[in-house]
Amino acid sequence: MARFTLPRDLYHGKGSLEALKSFKGERAMICVGGGSMKRFGFLDKAISYLKEAGFEVQLIENIEPDPSVETVMNGAKAMLDFKPDWIIAMGGGSPIDAAKAMWIKYEYPEITFEEMCKVFGIPELRKKAHFCAIPSTSGTATEVTAFSIITDYEKGIKYPVADYEITPDVAIVDPDLAETMPQKLVAHTGMDAMTHAVEAYVSTANSDYSDPLALHAIKMIQNDLVASYNGDMSKRATMHNAQCLAGMSFTNALLGIVHSMAHKTGAVFADLGAHIIHGAANAMYLPKVIAFNAKDETAKKRYGVIADFMGLGGANDDEKVKLLIAYLRKMNDDLNIPHCIKNYGLDSYPTENGFVPEEIFLERLPEIAKNAISDACTGSNPRQPSQEEMEKLLKCCYYDTEVDF
Repeated sequence: MARFTLPRDLYHGKGSLEALKSFKGERAMICVGGGSMKRFGFLDKAISYLKEAGFEVQLIENIEPDPSVETVMNGAKAMLDFKPDWIIAMGGGSPIDAAKAMWIKYEYPEITFEEMCKVFGIPELRKKAHFCAIPSTSGTATEVTAFSIITDYEKGIKYPVADYEITPDVAIVDPDLAETMPQKLVAHTGMDAMTHAVEAYVSTANSDYSDPLALHAIKMIQNDLVASYNGDMSKRATMHNAQCLAGMSFTNALLGIVHSMAHKTGAVFADLGAHIIHGAANAMYLPKVIAFNAKDETAKKRYGVIADFMGLGGANDDEKVKLLIAYLRKMNDDLNIPHCIKNYGLDSYPTENGFVPEEIFLERLPEIAKNAISDACTGSNPRQPSQEEMEKLLKCCYYDTEVDF
């Protein structure tokens, strides 16, 4: 028996933020990030709509990118004091992910972060509050997923919290919010969405329910991402829908080792001055993982279907895989994303000498590979890597060398 889970209600289209006026309850806690929602007036609108609906409103502000365990614990404490019956998370993936984890701790104050990280092991929520997610970026799709990514900075590791209990009750996918994204964020979140759709389609947990969502998302991203990056706001709106469709697919079909590797390399070099931004990591690693997974015949056939759906040509599946890899690399070029860690600059742009020196990468490689193999996303990858294979694959992602194993 399989399961397919999405929010009960999804409001979409321009101006759909107004759906907050129809909510019923007494106290709403709004969780937001660094200030863009306030700066562009969306936070004030949300507060106004909720007050119109009769809510008392309190804020948790300044949730950082790549939210920490400490942020989650502090936010949960604020919720325990305020006792909201609705949690409203607005902004990029970070405030929404943080709010999901806060929600767990609010409902179960005794739970530890380690217990939260047990895959599909969270107790039943909604005893105290319901959850609404309102994304301002077009990539993570956390507004429709059963996942949250929280960073343990002491260990330098991003941990996925995974359970259908944290799938939001309501998602509001309003393209007005996405118009505020800076260009670099459009690129990174867009390739995150492409990776979600591709990994979901070849995942061992794919199904007849998830496949159409993944394929349609891939086609929309192919058609709209580069134009959105270059400032076309009509494409920005359709990308907001595309990333949500990709999220609907992967929350049910799960992901693969592109995400395992991105999770485990994202913060591990933070002591050198930067993170490898999640969407950029996915963009760099996806072509390499496709080459690795395509050694599995079932995965190769499914990559061939993706290439056909994108209209890339190719006389057989081997040719189609090569064309798909070439297309994704060209997208990275068009979006000013590097092809490998060695050329990943402090600002995330391509540079001859990136911020991660070779000797430090090689020194940390065995531990990164071990952690990537144990990541929650690895189990549904179509080809299971050994420690040696994961190390070789990560080296290909560092040097931009061919995957031939």
